Amino acid sequence: MKNKILKLGLPKGSLQEATFKMFRKAGFNVNLPSERSYFPSIDDPEIEPVLLRAQEMSRYVADGALDCGITGNDWILENKSDVVRVTDLAYAKQSLNKVRWVLAVPEASGIKNIKDLRGKRIATELVNVTQEYFRKNKVKVEVEFSWGATEVKVSSGLVDAIVELTETGRSLKANKLSIIETLCESTTQFISNKKSYTDSWKKDKMQQIALLLRGAIEAESKVGLKMNVRKTDLKKVIAALPALKKPTISGLSQDNWCAVETIIDEKVVRILIPKLKNAGAEGIIEYPLNKVIY
Repeated sequence: MKNKILKLGLPKGSLQEATFKMFRKAGFNVNLPSERSYFPSIDDPEIEPVLLRAQEMSRYVADGALDCGITGNDWILENKSDVVRVTDLAYAKQSLNKVRWVLAVPEASGIKNIKDLRGKRIATELVNVTQEYFRKNKVKVEVEFSWGATEVKVSSGLVDAIVELTETGRSLKANKLSIIETLCESTTQFISNKKSYTDSWKKDKMQQIALLLRGAIEAESKVGLKMNVRKTDLKKVIAALPALKKPTISGLSQDNWCAVETIIDEKVVRILIPKLKNAGAEGIIEYPLNKVIY
């Protein structure tokens, strides 16, 4: 019997490093033989990975060349791809959090709203979404494809406005551009070909991968804490502890002591540890997590 294979598309470019890191935390050892290679190695004989630009991924998944892949919701919308969204992925501490495609104009242009752009020229890589947005708002504009450097084009007067990707808006502001509309928001998606998702083996395999990825991503923003606590101080320590559910409490060899273990958001650790110490906790240990599965 022929070995079953899941063809998986991984994004090449800005999302590549973060994606590889998350797969490794999820338990898959993914490596690229060379910088020019498009075929990563993976320590799972049932997965056949290939690198593609995120902009193209949904097209190849939709037409069945790939069973599944990772790309942004923005490119699914841009390509009008008919795919199954297996799960939403937002990589904490990475460049894969929620981003926005925004309409921006020069601060000194006098343009205040979308209607002021009637008859103007807009540059963007997200052409179809932009055209649809203006069409819905009944504003006729000329939308042209841009390979990049859109801020330069609008700043130098080559176009009147741009639709650009941003997470914080700082780069646009640095280029003296004002955001007047948000066209869409986007997060990273794990998507599947519709036919592949009806195959029970492939569906199960994809759901296993999705579960492990979500666990690895969830663990990025959390840490584990262990500590020893006198039973007389236990209520005070527990009262200071935020937790996913309830902390785990177990007995120690000394009758009047117990061990407390919990998972918390990493951002509160520096505030929490001194409080735990003051409440009576001793031997406090902070440790990183690979996965958190709910």
